[in-house]
Amino acid sequence: MVAANVALVRTPELEDGIRAICLALPGATERPSHGAPAFFAGKQFLMLWLDGHHDDDFPHLWCAAPPGAQAELVTSEPDRFFRPPYVGGRGWVGLRLDHAIDWEELAALCEEAFRTVAPKKLIAALDLSRKHKAQ
Repeated sequence: MVAANVALVRTPELEDGIRAICLALPGATERPSHGAPAFFAGKQFLMLWLDGHHDDDFPHLWCAAPPGAQAELVTSEPDRFFRPPYVGGRGWVGLRLDHAIDWEELAALCEEAFRTVAPKKLIAALDLSRKHKAQ
């Protein structure tokens, strides 16, 4: 049985869902990079490749990750996570999007990518918004 927050998603819904997650983060912006949607919080934190990119001909994203996360994810779930070209050397992680999507996990991954690159004031704004939602 598939959990309620997990679904197979078609490309338009996938793009819209990821966009909504990223742009809900304080100060996050979107602009194209290399012909694909990219999200920034001061620095770039996520790249979306819905039609694949280079040798990876499946929908996926690349996102910033804290130290050690890439190795942990790629080792523990190599069928879903991978070391992306170009940015993999900086610790970024790739996530395949050609399988059932766990939206809560995806939102957590996007938030962690945001926290990895965002200025302290944007992270503080995110923490404050999370605190208010919890009350």
